[in-house]
Amino acid sequence: MAESARNKTAPRMNLPDKIGKYDIINEVGTGSTGSVYLSHDPYFGRDVAIKVYDVQSDDDPQRAKIARKMFFNEAHMVGMLQHPNILPIYDAGEENDQYYIVMEHIQGARTLEVYCRPDNLLRIDDVIKIIYKCAKALHYAHKRGVIHRDVKPSNIMLTTENDVRIIDYGIAILKDADISRIEGIAGSPSYMSPEQIKSAEISPSSDLYSLGAVMYELLTGFRPFRASTLTRLLNQIIYATAAPIHTLRADVPEELEDIVTVALQKDPQKRYADGGKFAAKLTRVFQGLREQYRNIDNQEHFDILRRLRFFHDFSQKEIWDLLRASEWREYQHGQALVREGEIDDRFYVIVSGKVNVEASGQIVGSFETGDCFGEAGYVSNAKQASTIMAEQAVTVLSVSSTLLEQVSTECQLRFTKVFLRSLIIRLQGGADAD
Repeated sequence: MAESARNKTAPRMNLPDKIGKYDIINEVGTGSTGSVYLSHDPYFGRDVAIKVYDVQSDDDPQRAKIARKMFFNEAHMVGMLQHPNILPIYDAGEENDQYYIVMEHIQGARTLEVYCRPDNLLRIDDVIKIIYKCAKALHYAHKRGVIHRDVKPSNIMLTTENDVRIIDYGIAILKDADISRIEGIAGSPSYMSPEQIKSAEISPSSDLYSLGAVMYELLTGFRPFRASTLTRLLNQIIYATAAPIHTLRADVPEELEDIVTVALQKDPQKRYADGGKFAAKLTRVFQGLREQYRNIDNQEHFDILRRLRFFHDFSQKEIWDLLRASEWREYQHGQALVREGEIDDRFYVIVSGKVNVEASGQIVGSFETGDCFGEAGYVSNAKQASTIMAEQAVTVLSVSSTLLEQVSTECQLRFTKVFLRSLIIRLQGGADAD
């Protein structure tokens, strides 16, 4: 019965049998840049979503060129992003002039569109938590040069556990990258920033404006600007002021309304400097929620560590124990994590990014996400034999021998076992990064 109904809405004759190595089960959605299909990856034993881009190669060469740029943009950029609130990409490819990406499929997920009606609004604290996670995720992407450019309710998913995933970076741009210079206006008009409409320079602030528009709609059930024609809508976004939120929903705190007002400022310089500051403002609205938001940060870190190969053998409790005894550090391109000749008793696990190993000014190796280094200094408190330099934005978990003594015995034993295994592999490989 359900199968028959599904086939009526998505006839098999309109579905490809296979895309790349993936057998197609059903079509699950369409968007402005392509269609999305459900498949199953037998190798990893998981359902996946495959987005196939509409590439017009015959009728309009310029449009085809733009579509190709959009594809390579998304595959390259989002493939580098590893954040629990950004939908991950597993694979990408090209077949018979079709470009596709393979993403996580979240069973039962729904987008925020269903909560943008006055008769189906979320609780205010739920809206705060959702926008908080979105702001943090955008801040993570912005620090890595990725601007989404199409933040809207239909591009923000909620899982069955009410966790957040930002999706569809199909028109995202990589700041200062040649491949990102796509001509014309991209985005959904109701959520576009004034500078997008005017084809002015796009910055991370544009995403924060769009997130403010999404927050306005989640709180009230109405978009900040509405008009009968596209021309009038764009004119309102550039010149008009949105109706005060309290006139549409009286129980919204004034402090929360002020946050949305700042996000919707016409001048990008008057908005929040970054997503982190946007998120920080949200945590101050309800003092009683401050601890809960701190837990969200910790949960974010936990979710990231759980996916790294270094922590595959750790139990959940052991990961939480290690988090409490470690430091979460971020470095930008060209910054040294450790320097040759320094004494450092810390052990490092790369959470995201890539570093180079330099000895006597020469690059002799590199480490990437999931790798670890610092064994010699951790064990013997010896001087560093090499410099570890960030090749790109890098996040590391730093564990010192002193702090590790404060965790549970089980966690210490697990860490020692994994640490020694890493050291043995390093010695067998002949690499000496310390």
